[in-house]
Amino acid sequence: MIRMPAMPEDRVETAHPSRFNDYDSLAEGYTTENETSLLNAYYERPAMLELAGDVTGRRILDAGCGSGPLFAELRDRGAVVTGIDASAGMLEMARRRLGIEADLRVADLAGPLPFPDDTFDDVIASLVLHYLEDWGPTLAELRRVLRPGGRLLVSVDHPFSVALFRHMAGKKPKYFETRNRTEEWTMGGQSAQMSFWSRPLHAMTEAFTEAGFRISVISEPPFVPEARELFPEELREITGTRFLCFLFFVLEAS
Repeated sequence: MIRMPAMPEDRVETAHPSRFNDYDSLAEGYTTENETSLLNAYYERPAMLELAGDVTGRRILDAGCGSGPLFAELRDRGAVVTGIDASAGMLEMARRRLGIEADLRVADLAGPLPFPDDTFDDVIASLVLHYLEDWGPTLAELRRVLRPGGRLLVSVDHPFSVALFRHMAGKKPKYFETRNRTEEWTMGGQSAQMSFWSRPLHAMTEAFTEAGFRISVISEPPFVPEARELFPEELREITGTRFLCFLFFVLEAS
């Protein structure tokens, strides 16, 4: 069975940003794990690329690009890609992968973006919005840098899976609240406290529409077929090709 890490008690205060989400320290270990993990390499990334479709010639912002695996796939498929991330360490890993000519910039999605209006045909926000408490300013900026009719593709923690695993851990789900949770990640011999914001589905959809987006797709995709042979133990109790993990959206800039 697919299991998320055990969830500690929810935090009621806002975490100080310097104490959490230290991707600089995890950069090498996270990059290595991300390359071959079930959830990233055989589920989330293929699903995002499927939703993106034909990207030939499209100007794409990879918002929260990390070490650049999705950037590389999009570029290989003919897109003109720009990547931003708040972690200089992750961007250094991306430069090693993508080369010095790649357009990579340090930028925090919680603040203004360093691009003019209507710059991009698509923005891809892969597993990044759930780090933010307030989606409003970020979605407004992403809408601003998209051309009219452009797309925002989003993947986030599935709100039902967060509630389910809280229940399995003996905790009250509290599905309808927007709440902070923390987890300790250890990768490549380095540990860091990670902070996430869980919110119900209606809060997500309301934030999208209030920012000027039209929801065209909500997806709960399957993992790729070869995953079952590569991860037999993890998928042993899964009879079909789907599990609760991430939720995907395709949004159109109205």
